[in-house]
Amino acid sequence: MDVSPLVWILTIGITTGLLLVDVFIVGRRPHEPSTPEVTRHLIFFISLAVVFGIGVWVLAGGQYGGEFFAGWLTEYSLSIDNLFIFIIIMTKLQVPRQYQQTALLIGIVIALVMRGIFIAVGAAAINQFSWVFYIFGLFLVWTAYKLAKDDDLDETQYDEPRIVRFARTHLRATDEWNGVKLFLHENGKRLATPMFVVVLSLGVTDLLFALDSIPAIYGLTKEPYLVFTANIFALMGLRQLYFLIGDLLQRLVYLSYGLAVLLAFIGVKLILHAMHENELPFINGGHHVGWAPEIPIWLSLVAIVGILGVTTVLSLMKDARDRRAAAAE
Repeated sequence: MDVSPLVWILTIGITTGLLLVDVFIVGRRPHEPSTPEVTRHLIFFISLAVVFGIGVWVLAGGQYGGEFFAGWLTEYSLSIDNLFIFIIIMTKLQVPRQYQQTALLIGIVIALVMRGIFIAVGAAAINQFSWVFYIFGLFLVWTAYKLAKDDDLDETQYDEPRIVRFARTHLRATDEWNGVKLFLHENGKRLATPMFVVVLSLGVTDLLFALDSIPAIYGLTKEPYLVFTANIFALMGLRQLYFLIGDLLQRLVYLSYGLAVLLAFIGVKLILHAMHENELPFINGGHHVGWAPEIPIWLSLVAIVGILGVTTVLSLMKDARDRRAAAAE
């Protein structure tokens, strides 16, 4: 896929512009958004992603269009699961509702920067070493196993990152909120506010999320531009989704299982791709493994939509059964 520097500049510029609009609007008036407000914004971002994907399909061909949609759906579904951790962080740190928008926005900016770095590193590694796909694939299969095993994550199981615990014990801090500011001055001393701890927690969490989301999307496309834009569109509506999906997230009881199947599928796809382009001398003498099939992008797209659809339907059916059973008692 031939993407000119001008297209990269325009994409980054538009992304920055959208973020700045968010920063100025939210920063000027921290508040808990209403349901109509977040619904309008979420529809806008989803529509923008769909229009962009159709544009890629028309201008670059169905292969790349399919890769974008597969990558976007995968990153979006992983982001939904990540929202559960965000909810736990906000609850444990007792973040006032009117400040949660700003905290999420800062966390999203951090995530975009870190994912940009991971995307660049991943692209460089893939271009130089085809065996990286073996590592990505095995890592995703392991992640899928862990996700399915720990599907019942709740507030009591969440372990605060070590760097956050270090900051709590070694930084001069206060329990007093100073709006959405990270620091305040008190008696001539500069103290970290609870918002600083929140932003640090979200930033470290974003870093951990990138460790599985970037290998996952590289299993669907090797085009850095598509990887970058799919991540942008997945993160752009995340703040709005946070305020809409709180109750629904509790009802998607099989979400972790569905995502585990999805990551395992992409992991196997990566391993098969690595075998197809094998250069490791201790595997088939350094030659490609002839029987290893390449899973086409249309099949990946069908699998992703099917896995997510079945997961959602089964989750809502179980939730409805549980509600009826509770009402009958």
